Amino acid sequence: MDYRIREIRENEYYVLSEFLYEAIFIPVGMEKPPKAIIEQPELQVYIADFGKSDDWCLVAEVKEKIVGAVWVRVMDDYGHIDDETPSFAMSLYEEYRNMGIGTALMRDMLEFLKNKGYKQTSLSVQKANYAARMYQKVGFEVIDENEEEYIMVCRL
Repeated sequence: MDYRIREIRENEYYVLSEFLYEAIFIPVGMEKPPKAIIEQPELQVYIADFGKSDDWCLVAEVKEKIVGAVWVRVMDDYGHIDDETPSFAMSLYEEYRNMGIGTALMRDMLEFLKNKGYKQTSLSVQKANYAARMYQKVGFEVIDENEEEYIMVCRL
């Protein structure tokens, strides 16, 4: 599949709400929640007022269409470590998963953050989510966990 990865443009920030919804892990046998779920404050923290000084986003494009996004910001979210560590969020439209695009987005964002001088980045992922293995493959390590989720860090 032919794709390219680039920084998001300001006039494209609106797509982050779509990818926030796509990032919600749906366990096998469960129904997708309504799209309005992303209006909850604990999810809005990922995208509200995107564009501040520690907000960074890369998108994957196929034939001029954005099909995936990885974005980070320093925020008090599920994967929060400290106020210097940006938290990761990432998703792809379902039909573009398992093609290597997500791994490429992750690697590019890790390199981007390293070049910006960040020391580490964090995320939280549900244990049942297949993406947890991809995160480990690109360098994230589990530093904490609860019944349902891993908190992972990648040192840059």
